[in-house]
Amino acid sequence: MSNKPVFVATHPRACSTAFERVFMTRRKSLQTIHEPFGDAFYYGPERMSSRFEDDEEARLKSEFADSTFKTILDRIDREAAEGKRVFIKDITYYLVPPGKQDARLAPSLHKVKRGVGTEEELNAQGGLGLQRTLTPRDSGVDVGKPASNGTPDSLSKGAPFPFDTEAEPNNPTVVPREILERFHFTFLIRHPNRAIPSYYRCCIPPLVERTGFNPYMPSEAGYDELRSLFDYCKDTGLVGPKICGQGENAVDKKTASNKDSGVQICVIDADDLLDDPEGILRKYCESIGLDFRPEMLTWDNDADHEFAKQEFEKWNGFHDDAIHSKDLKPRVHKHKPKSDEEMYNEWVEKFGKEAADMIRKCVADNVDTYEYLKQYAIKV
Repeated sequence: MSNKPVFVATHPRACSTAFERVFMTRRKSLQTIHEPFGDAFYYGPERMSSRFEDDEEARLKSEFADSTFKTILDRIDREAAEGKRVFIKDITYYLVPPGKQDARLAPSLHKVKRGVGTEEELNAQGGLGLQRTLTPRDSGVDVGKPASNGTPDSLSKGAPFPFDTEAEPNNPTVVPREILERFHFTFLIRHPNRAIPSYYRCCIPPLVERTGFNPYMPSEAGYDELRSLFDYCKDTGLVGPKICGQGENAVDKKTASNKDSGVQICVIDADDLLDDPEGILRKYCESIGLDFRPEMLTWDNDADHEFAKQEFEKWNGFHDDAIHSKDLKPRVHKHKPKSDEEMYNEWVEKFGKEAADMIRKCVADNVDTYEYLKQYAIKV
């Protein structure tokens, strides 16, 4: 079984932080890293989001204004070097350009050389080998005269997206494939009629006073980007063809002829997780090569709470429920789907008609993608 860093790819408001808290209880063997690539996506010289493009003060205040995709990967490598297996949960559109733009490699990761280290060596170390693979010269960054903000000129000129670099064939991300190959990808989804209004709530008063995410941007729904990465992983052999949690011999028929990657196609639906946490997590842990322990579902102690608070504080206002949670128990009443009209009326009552209309359109735009991904979800 691979000891690669686990990468849980998801979209906003998928109950992913509650899911992450489960694995934070295993701090002796796992090094959890919470949404690291958002630092570069929103704030750094390689930022792809336009959200804070006209708000330099917000970018500087974030303390991530110098974060690049390379500095984030270097951080992952440093933490992996401590000997624990890395467990990352992150939003997929931090790596996949917004608005269905063609992907171009991040300037700081440009010209990464192949053939440095072997997979066996990297897995034995628990790291990505980026410290050896990437140097200023290899990255394509001019290490000469810095820009006025202390960032190399070549990065300043490349911000924001699109970058002035080439793309890799079929790769939907800004990260070279040889780096993607070093991760064990899994996926987490939630129905858009729950995820999208939950995200909208974070972009209006009172929460927006803490999140700073105003206005709500439908482009941040995240389903298209998640499917792009999922299909790339599945169709090019990063995962599959075996499917986790759908029977011993379940395979993806479209890619069944591919060589076994050794990594199952592993998708969790948040509603299934909330209905049967232990059942879903047992199958998930088996898939990633981690022994499941029932005590992972409880974290009501000072050490766990303090660790979670420190990890989540950079996204102030988004993770209150997860921060104040004590455990992950099956919900008393299992999820029962509501009609579209019932959902719409709830949104009108909570947010007003104009907002409800926007939410309804955003849900409709993403439901097909959710249902496509849902067919691969773990079943108990």
